[in-house]
Amino acid sequence: MYPATFAATRPDFPAAIMAGSGQRLTYRELDARSARLARHLRLIGLRRGDHVALLSDNDLRVFEVYWAALRSGFYLTAVNSHLAPGEVAHIVNDCEAKALIGSARLAGLLDKIVDDTPRVQQRLCFGGELAGHGDYEAALAAQPDGPLEDQPCGADMLYSSGTTGLPKGILLPLPDRQVDEPGDTVTAVFGPLFGFDENTVYLSPAPLYHAAPLRYCAMTHRTGGTVIVMERFDAEQALSLIERYRVTHSQWVPTMFVRMLKLDEQARARYDVSSLKVAVHAAAPCPVEVKRQMIDWWGPVLQEYYAATETNGITIIDSEQWLAHPGSVGQDGFLGVARICGDDGDELPTGEIGTIYFERDELPFSYHNDPAKTRSAQHPRHPSWTTIGDIGYLDEERYLYLTDRKSFTIISGGVNIYPQEIENCLTMHPAVLDVAVIGVPDDEMGESVLAVVQPVAGVRADDALTRELLDYLGERIARYKLPRRIDFVTELPRTPTGKLVKRTIKQRYAAAAAASGE
Repeated sequence: MYPATFAATRPDFPAAIMAGSGQRLTYRELDARSARLARHLRLIGLRRGDHVALLSDNDLRVFEVYWAALRSGFYLTAVNSHLAPGEVAHIVNDCEAKALIGSARLAGLLDKIVDDTPRVQQRLCFGGELAGHGDYEAALAAQPDGPLEDQPCGADMLYSSGTTGLPKGILLPLPDRQVDEPGDTVTAVFGPLFGFDENTVYLSPAPLYHAAPLRYCAMTHRTGGTVIVMERFDAEQALSLIERYRVTHSQWVPTMFVRMLKLDEQARARYDVSSLKVAVHAAAPCPVEVKRQMIDWWGPVLQEYYAATETNGITIIDSEQWLAHPGSVGQDGFLGVARICGDDGDELPTGEIGTIYFERDELPFSYHNDPAKTRSAQHPRHPSWTTIGDIGYLDEERYLYLTDRKSFTIISGGVNIYPQEIENCLTMHPAVLDVAVIGVPDDEMGESVLAVVQPVAGVRADDALTRELLDYLGERIARYKLPRRIDFVTELPRTPTGKLVKRTIKQRYAAAAAASGE
């Protein structure tokens, strides 16, 4: 099923509602407007397998663009709207987007990438006018209503960064079916598991360019429910929305749990959350005590999954299982068999920590335009075993536990931040001789970014230099990647071959935190 199914049976039922404004998109409107956009994109020459890029904040038109692509056999790449212009341009170019659709609220970002994305054939802007961009509403108005004759199913192609920080497109094969035919993996797997149906009210508090929010909203539309979209997350507003709309399903990252738990008792008790049937969380490890408090508050409705945009493997754990195995992300075998391997590729015994691979019958994904990165994700002797670089172990019952998460990757508020990208930028500053970027524990965000800098001889390491380095970074990378703190040292540990010994730095800060009682 897909939106047109419900446009025929209950056309005026809301497919999506914006939490702040109350603006609604009915199934009739979603079906008609996505079909008109699909006609427009086909008219300008896009064909099955072509790519459409989307740059938007949380907006109902995200769903129109998504379903226009999905009912046309296109790939849709939703781009992180918090990236710097160069990062956005890289993604648009790398996915070879023939059309770029964006929100006028991001006009400054859209305008800055025009010259750097010359292969884009059509640019459309909604919510306002922007020079060099066609009018989204005019493009839709020029197309007739009515069903499309052929609707090959498309797919999303979202981006995940590697350790170098360069975004990598995760290419999944296009489905060999029509959009209204069954076969969507997310819906087939998670729909029955979590009970998504036409009575579902799904609260989405996260940015829609992320894989899980986009795909879960689409699953809600495939099953006939209603999505409540928050413009941005606010802890008390989220609780208010659960009560107001009688939300049945939701998805969170642990940082959101922390912020809701930090509300005063009066605020927490003010809202009725008893309508919740399933509260999914993922994206980052959840501190054991945080999750325990959430289960005490909301009841045994928490469901956790461990997965990646690559969908190379999935584990699932419900509240009862988690209480019996605190800290686990679930038992393997749900999608893929977990294999824990040492640096030599040999499989490790139960309880030993190593790289997490998932065994599948065939290679489940590839990185777009990067065969070397695809090969690096494969086991050296078992090509259908793949890893995203996470570290962990299995217990006797084959419950999986994450330890290092991704090796040296910083996970702050559920978002991956890659130190090498920040290091590469800082290295180019004339006052910096050497630099290491690490994640340090943060009570609210899970981890925060710390830059440890060795200045060039003769340069004063003071507050003025800190501000200068942060300003320098702010012009080159997204704001959320900026270090929360910069420390200055006289020397950084490196091996005789020049390799930075980052583990030593992390241990040093961990020991200092332990000694201070933080």
